[in-house]
Amino acid sequence: MEKPQKKSRQQVYTLLVQVGRKDGDGLPEGATGAALMIYASGVDEAEAVRETVAILKQADLAPLDVTGYGTLAEREAQGHDIAQDERDLMQRALDENSVVVAQMTEFYNGEECLDPDESSLN
Repeated sequence: MEKPQKKSRQQVYTLLVQVGRKDGDGLPEGATGAALMIYASGVDEAEAVRETVAILKQADLAPLDVTGYGTLAEREAQGHDIAQDERDLMQRALDENSVVVAQMTEFYNGEECLDPDESSLN
């Protein structure tokens, strides 16, 4: 007799991670860092952040700052327009219990952060 599958407590959180330079990070020559739009699963946002930072460090990136934008439901409640391709990536992160890098924007000439007016989170 099969046990009924438990409902997962995992949720997907949208994170914006700023990374600096580190030897072997794979960023383009001349870049001073980057911003990564990430969808990460976790039972809460703190777990999603911890897992994301750990994975980025394993990938030889240097995480400097993480900004959380909440779950899909929280973002919808804030009025964010969320495209189907974003929803698909969020579902993938949930299905695979993983961290999905959806977008990377490199910084040049000392830029330090993504302009909030240019962010896809508006």
